[in-house]
Amino acid sequence: MSPRTDAATGEAFGSEGEAPGLARPVDASQLDTRHGDILYLDDITVSFDGFRALNKLTLDIAVGELRCIIGPNGAGKTTMMDVITGKTRPDAGTAFFGQTIDLTRLNEPTIAQIGIGRKFQKPTVFEAMTVAENLEIALKTDKSVWASLRARLTGQQRDRIDELLGLIRLGEQRQREAGLLSHGQKQWLEIGMLLAQEPKLLLLDEPVAGMTDAETEKTAELLLTLKGSHSLMVVEHDMAFVGSIAQQVTVLAEGSVLAEGTLAQVQADERVIEVYLGR
Repeated sequence: MSPRTDAATGEAFGSEGEAPGLARPVDASQLDTRHGDILYLDDITVSFDGFRALNKLTLDIAVGELRCIIGPNGAGKTTMMDVITGKTRPDAGTAFFGQTIDLTRLNEPTIAQIGIGRKFQKPTVFEAMTVAENLEIALKTDKSVWASLRARLTGQQRDRIDELLGLIRLGEQRQREAGLLSHGQKQWLEIGMLLAQEPKLLLLDEPVAGMTDAETEKTAELLLTLKGSHSLMVVEHDMAFVGSIAQQVTVLAEGSVLAEGTLAQVQADERVIEVYLGR
């Protein structure tokens, strides 16, 4: 397999999973959040074929915070998450996980290993396997799928699966094939699979898209339960859902932060009304 390269420069990532210039592998224990923030983005700029997807984007997320990100299509929300997770390297600016871990110098697997989990809009679970087996595989990320299922679970791992099943409200579905779950249940299962890997920061892309009202309400309850023990960044268009979970909302437009505050504050902002909410 050829090494992944930087889209802008064509420069290859190192064999140990680090981008060029990183002197040594990064250990999750190096995460330093003593100043209260877990994520810092400063003047992040990303351009694709002359189009500036992010334009000097600056924001930070506090430890244990649940932050909602809203904005029109093309505002830069997906590109921002791509930068945080190492899928895209910025042309300029800095992205730090805690005080000392420079995300722009790490690749995707390394960033996942140090504690940043990402959930895309469409759920990706092993549909032919049971709910419990999906969580079992997520707990054993150092093995292949089949090796994970053949390996004996420890008592601690069994307890963790039970804990996750209760947290994601799928205890009664433990032995059900994941492919038979509803859309909302698949979303919860994937969140559980991410939680099995003990992330410090979770990025969730439109987690309630396509859900029923009841599923949306249960998802809000789940995310509020996770707040505090995890930091969460939730990209969402459903304003009622945002209002049910968010203390702080960031509005992106044209690759930059347009406004920040409570949902009521940003909904009353004339600039936000003009470019996103409408009158």
